[in-house]
Amino acid sequence: MESTSRSMPEGLQDIQGRTFPYLRLSVTDLCNFRCNYCLPDGCVDHHHNDALSVDEIRRLVTAFAYLGVQKIRLTGGEPTLRQDFTDVVHIIRQVSGIKKLAMTTNGYRMDKRVTSWMDAGIDAINVSVDSLDPRAFKAITGHDRLREILLGIQTAFDHGLPSIKVNAVAMKGVNDDQLDTFLEWIRSHPISIRFIELMQTGGNIEFFQKHHFPGKTIQELLLARGWVRKMSAADAGPAQEYCHSDYQGTVGLIMPYSKDFCNDCNRLRVTSLGQLQLCLFAESGIDLRDLLQSDDQQDALVMRIRDSLRLKESGHFLDQGLTGGTRNLSQMGG
Repeated sequence: MESTSRSMPEGLQDIQGRTFPYLRLSVTDLCNFRCNYCLPDGCVDHHHNDALSVDEIRRLVTAFAYLGVQKIRLTGGEPTLRQDFTDVVHIIRQVSGIKKLAMTTNGYRMDKRVTSWMDAGIDAINVSVDSLDPRAFKAITGHDRLREILLGIQTAFDHGLPSIKVNAVAMKGVNDDQLDTFLEWIRSHPISIRFIELMQTGGNIEFFQKHHFPGKTIQELLLARGWVRKMSAADAGPAQEYCHSDYQGTVGLIMPYSKDFCNDCNRLRVTSLGQLQLCLFAESGIDLRDLLQSDDQQDALVMRIRDSLRLKESGHFLDQGLTGGTRNLSQMGG
C-alpha cells in the first residue's frame, strides 16, 4: 500500500475517543446448529456461497492492520463450515501487525479438527457450551455433540493451547440452575467460562421475554462467594472477568443491558459479505466489498473505514427494545 511508505496513520478512533484494536470478522453466516435462542428453525436464510474470498479477506485485514487493529476474531455463523477455513487463517497470519488470531466456534467436529486450526495459526479459541448436561445441551442446540466438544477442548489443551474460553448464554428456566456445575468444572481446568446475558434480536422476542436472565444476578453470587474482578487487557472483549484463588479457571460476564456497557467498546465487526458494522445492533452496515477487488484500492479502503467511524453511536439501544437490523446473532457472530 503506497501510503504505508509515507507515514503511519493515527489508528481508528470514534468521536467519543474510543479506539479499536479488535476486529470481529464473520467468514460465513451459515450455521449448522439450531440453538433455541438464535436459530430454532435452523439456518434457512444465508449467503454462505457469496462470502468474502480469501483474497478479499487478505485485503480487508491488511487495511485494518494498517489502521491499528492487532487482534482478529473469526466468527460466523460457524466459521469452520468454510472448506477453506485454514486457508483463511494462513493468509491472515501473513498480514503484518496482526498479533492475535482467535476464533469462535460451536465446536462441531472439534475433536477431529482443532489441531489443524491451531497448526494453521489460531492461538485463541472460544467454544459455545450452553450446558454440561448432554440432554440439556441437545435440547438447546439440536445436536447431541457435547462429548465431542469436550474432547475437542481437551485435545486443544494437549496440543499446547494454554487456556480456552467457553461461552454459555444464561437463560432463565433453561440453564440458570447449572452455575455450580460450570464452576466445579473450572475449578481444575484453565477455562474462562463466559456467561452471556441473553440479548433480544429481531427473531427471538418472545423467547427473550420468557428466558432473559440478568447477568447481575450471577455477578452478585460470585462476589458473595469471594470472586474478585480482574483488570481487562486493551484488546479484550466486553466481559467483566472474575477470578478466585481456589479455581484454575475464571468467570467472565457479558452484560449488554448493564449501565455504561458501551463506554469501553473496542471492537468493530465486518460481515461475511463485507459490510462494516459499527455496532452489533446497527440498523445497517457500510459496504466495503467494492474496495476489496484489487490491491490498488487499499488507500481508498483505509479512508472509507476511517471515515465510517464518525458515524458510530455512543451506545446501543437494547434497553429501549431496539435491535437494529440484527435478526439473529448468526448474521455476524455476536
